[in-house]
Amino acid sequence: MKAILLGGGLALLISLLGTRVAIHYFTQWGYGQEIRDDGPTSHHTKRGTPTMGGVVIISATVIAYFAAELITWTVPSASSLLLLFLFVGMGLVGFVDDFIKISKQRSLGLRSKAKMIGQTIVGVVFGILAISPALKDDRGKMPASLHVSFIRDFDSWALPAVLVVLLIWLMVTGTSNAVNLADGLDGLATGASVMVFGAYTLVNIWQNNQNCRISPGANCYDVRDPLDLAVVAAAITGACFGFLWWNASPAAIFMGDTGSLALGGALAGFAILTRTELLLIILGGLFVMETVSVMLQVTCFKVTKRLTGTGYRLFRIAPIHHHFENLGWEQVTVTIRFWIITGICVAAGLGVFYAEWVAGI
Repeated sequence: MKAILLGGGLALLISLLGTRVAIHYFTQWGYGQEIRDDGPTSHHTKRGTPTMGGVVIISATVIAYFAAELITWTVPSASSLLLLFLFVGMGLVGFVDDFIKISKQRSLGLRSKAKMIGQTIVGVVFGILAISPALKDDRGKMPASLHVSFIRDFDSWALPAVLVVLLIWLMVTGTSNAVNLADGLDGLATGASVMVFGAYTLVNIWQNNQNCRISPGANCYDVRDPLDLAVVAAAITGACFGFLWWNASPAAIFMGDTGSLALGGALAGFAILTRTELLLIILGGLFVMETVSVMLQVTCFKVTKRLTGTGYRLFRIAPIHHHFENLGWEQVTVTIRFWIITGICVAAGLGVFYAEWVAGI
């Protein structure tokens, strides 16, 4: 528990102070955000705001985690190192995307295929390592499982390794892009991430306390390294919390794709390593809603254009937060109400998680 508190507290301080430094230097170096022309016109005033703040979130998390491990004389676990690899790797893909935007002075960075290739490489390598027999612990447990999971593994649904890696890739790319879509208003994705990663901190602590290694029983959790994963979750939560001070409206800095892709990848990683893959749909309900709104918008437009010759848009602008903004809602109002939605989703997810343990299903 000491390492969890140290990880979260140190990450918060590093992020809070480091973001201020980043704002100064990124402004000096001209690392300003470019704004998409087809977005809300009110966002054009944000052009030039420093971006790539995700570098601070990633740095604060990694430094805080290893500092907490060093202070408590704890050896980093395979699960946590894998999660940090996924976190940093996806952040690196986002960093390249952000850097191209800045250097080329345009709102689009990497082309979609190039970005997908980067995400695929990181996701597939993570997936292969996560189910590698070489990373089994003394109980024979790999960081990830060959089973599909909701709150625990469905034991009867064992899958071939190739299919497991494919599903991991799908989760990693889908979740990273979902958080990226939600990062469109000041503080929206950052505040939502604080709540969801905070939830995973609690999930990991509970799984550790009721772990089969510590408390064997019919209802124990057969998850590898839950306590060490809680340290990473707390560190990411603290890093996002510190960053939110500067990212809240009016934002003095944006996390950019560097931050959003890293956070999305980490969310998928936690779901996979804690055997709560389908539970992520509830905990990350806001990100699901953002993604579905884009999918519905594109599908509706293409289908109606093919049938009638004129494309019909279900929303004024997608993702859905821009739709409400276009309806006349203030940006702060949209952000706070979407935070409330996230809070409801997180409460529902934790409620389902705890109810399953109480029921002993």
